[in-house]
Amino acid sequence: MATVDPPLSEEQTLLGLRQAIDTIDDRIHDLLMERAERVMEVGRVKGKGGASDLSFYRPEREASIHRRLEARHQGALPIAALHRIYREIISASLSLEKRLSVVYLGPEHAFTHLAALKQFGSSCQLSAAASIDALFHEVEMSRSDFGVAPVENSNEGIISHTLDRFVDSPLSIRGEIYLEISYTLMSAEGAIEAVRVLFGTRLALTRCRAWIDRWLPGVSTRLVESAAEAARLAATEAGAAFIAPIPLADSLGSGRLAEHIEDRAEETRFLVIGRGEPTRSGRDKTSLMFTFRDQPGFLHQVLGIFARRQINLTRIESRPSRKQAWEYLFFLDLSGHVSDPPVAGALEELMTVAGVTARILGSYPVRAL
Repeated sequence: MATVDPPLSEEQTLLGLRQAIDTIDDRIHDLLMERAERVMEVGRVKGKGGASDLSFYRPEREASIHRRLEARHQGALPIAALHRIYREIISASLSLEKRLSVVYLGPEHAFTHLAALKQFGSSCQLSAAASIDALFHEVEMSRSDFGVAPVENSNEGIISHTLDRFVDSPLSIRGEIYLEISYTLMSAEGAIEAVRVLFGTRLALTRCRAWIDRWLPGVSTRLVESAAEAARLAATEAGAAFIAPIPLADSLGSGRLAEHIEDRAEETRFLVIGRGEPTRSGRDKTSLMFTFRDQPGFLHQVLGIFARRQINLTRIESRPSRKQAWEYLFFLDLSGHVSDPPVAGALEELMTVAGVTARILGSYPVRAL
């Protein structure tokens, strides 16, 4: 008569599962090392071909990786987590070819810093610039490979100074980043009722004003330059709390008293600026600026060039040119890459229209994560 094995105890079951996870981790490690070797081979091939430093960063290639993973994704792990994991894998792999230097609009731990980390990962060399002008200048002088600058907020509209800076700059747009603007209330105190003083940046306190007035009436607010400073000062005072961007909350310590305390949901679009132009990824966007002589129907004529080819215009903005009174610059985003035949034909026709002065600011992948 066959014997029946006794059921496994909880401890034995957990031990078996943990051993299986260890085996999987070993396989993941081996595959990561194999991937790194292939990346280094790519770098050697590029080096033999005389590739420039900037050719090592290929946003169209990275976008295709994320899109392919999303298309085949299934299982318990959230797709957002998978994107974050691969962001760091790609960043670490790229550093084997060349460690990129990226400048962002400071201060550290501000949303532009978070956008730079989202796009380039933690293996790049990050530095802060005090202004948009300084950021562009760092890249123009080749002290940084790329820059990350805010260009548009879903609630407040266009950030004009970023667009204005392209007028006299040789740099182009190499990519775009979208980031949710969300905040959390952090404190070592165990309850909101115990909070007596609140630290936050001007932007954080402004964007969370209605929530603060409702849930922290009468609490003293202290203005600081960064979320990191807010966390440091709050740690030294009893009854203190601070406001931090949600992506930074875990790294700044303390406990979370409330999340998503911003008054309105919002998202900010950032541009990656640099030299060169990504090749076609399959889902791309082209940005350009143009000006034209002031006469009736001229803008309609220009926009008709794109309408006849059924090219989707996703955004159009106008700004004073600052060169002549009542002369305006128009900034246009459209769907497609400059190498796509319909887009190429439209831009060729635009360049031949009398009175139009146009410049392509860049063709780059539509955000992939």
